Amino acid sequence: MGSRFGGSLGAALAALLLVACGSPSPKAPEAAADQRPVVLTTFTVLADMAREVAGDRLQVESITKLGSEIHGYEPTPSDVERASRADLILENGLNLELWARKFTAAAGDVPVVTLSEGITPLPIAEDAYAGKPNPHAWMSPQKAKRYIDNIVTAFSRLDPDGAESFRANGEAYKQQLAQLDQELRASLATIPEGRRVLATCEGAFSYLAHDYGLTEAYLWPVNAESQVTPQRMARLIATVRDRQVPAVFCESTVSDTTQRQVAKAAGASFGGTFFVDSLSKPDGPAPTLLQMQRHNVGLIQKGLGAPGANGVTP
Repeated sequence: MGSRFGGSLGAALAALLLVACGSPSPKAPEAAADQRPVVLTTFTVLADMAREVAGDRLQVESITKLGSEIHGYEPTPSDVERASRADLILENGLNLELWARKFTAAAGDVPVVTLSEGITPLPIAEDAYAGKPNPHAWMSPQKAKRYIDNIVTAFSRLDPDGAESFRANGEAYKQQLAQLDQELRASLATIPEGRRVLATCEGAFSYLAHDYGLTEAYLWPVNAESQVTPQRMARLIATVRDRQVPAVFCESTVSDTTQRQVAKAAGASFGGTFFVDSLSKPDGPAPTLLQMQRHNVGLIQKGLGAPGANGVTP
């Protein structure tokens, strides 16, 4: 007992001496830390939408980093620690973040809001996934409005004094989504009927294809590139070749090697890299959801559209 007490006293005295000599306290950064409530989202696209609603009243951070593959993400101990100190966690739902249940349970008594709540999901169009929802509902500007409504409600409960500000921010952002919807619709309408096949790595464009009259084809339906099989690859090659699809695409969070092989085998070009599950870095082509959608549709219009047609500039 005596030796431990003496050691503790010595440590305390040493700390006092450091302060007296002008050395900064290790806890000084924490004392000056931002005191606004902390909101954590499961991935960067949700963080962008949440920041649009939050304005300067809340701190919004993403659990996963830019460029992360979110379907099979494995939370780290530091992620759980961050979540346990959060005031609110926002998730997509629709079976997207299969890791989130254990993650949020380990985080303790932190409220969790599912932003796809109230959306009627599209089913995954493959027998092996019969009855399961496609989770990428934010890829529809129309359905993204529901995300915003759910964020406004969640933030108003977290910070009632900011409710009016959250409502105003949400309405302003939904107007931008409505404008985006019109813009994308006009651009994709220029693609000739025979070229309206969107061939990607993952089936992440079901909602966008549904909204704007495209046929979707892909190497795997959801989750990860480990689902690529010779049968799926051969099927996509046949679709691209038989429909004379001029270009195929892939997403930024997975390897495009197999899709480039599809393009070569089918006589198509590789049309570029989409952003879906993650935004780009700030100096990249898709630092926000709105810019991400414009980038993606710009590539689609360029790859599939008639030569010289006007479209969205990536």
